[in-house]
Amino acid sequence: MNHRTLAGAAALAAVAALPSTALAEERSCRGTLSAITVDNLRVPDGGRCELKGTRVQGTIKVERGATLIARGVRVIGNVQGENARHISVNTRSRVGGSVQVKQGGSATVSTSTVAGDIQYDENTAALKVSGTRVGGSIQIVKNLGGVKVANNVVDGNLQCKENDPAPIGGGNIVHGNKEDQCRAL
Repeated sequence: MNHRTLAGAAALAAVAALPSTALAEERSCRGTLSAITVDNLRVPDGGRCELKGTRVQGTIKVERGATLIARGVRVIGNVQGENARHISVNTRSRVGGSVQVKQGGSATVSTSTVAGDIQYDENTAALKVSGTRVGGSIQIVKNLGGVKVANNVVDGNLQCKENDPAPIGGGNIVHGNKEDQCRAL
């Protein structure tokens, strides 16, 4: 073997010895998925996806004008919607990360568990958080369609500001602070 062949073989052996990293696959959803397991999930622009008992090992992304209805799901990562039409997470669903809905339409998180935060920012239609255990904070900022926050247990803070109309609700147990428009909730 010549010097170049030997160097090339050594380089290939070094690459082969490195641990392999599997890339998480992203599945696009239009329609209904039942009790299956997927890596990451994307609801494409204008699409509608209904999940029934689905396990998501990564994150759910809901794109512009899209709708997600999730019942009894298990999500390891986040549920994220930017410019989404509607997002609903309910029926004893569990989200290991946060639920983030920004600059979209309506959203509901009910009778579920969210280990991180729930963030509703600059949405234009009705929003709701009810009967949910939240490991982080609930942050509701600059929404225009009305917000109801009722009967939740929040380990962090309940923060509401610049919403028109102001949020309504009550019966929330907040271990941090109730702030601004949510002080009385």
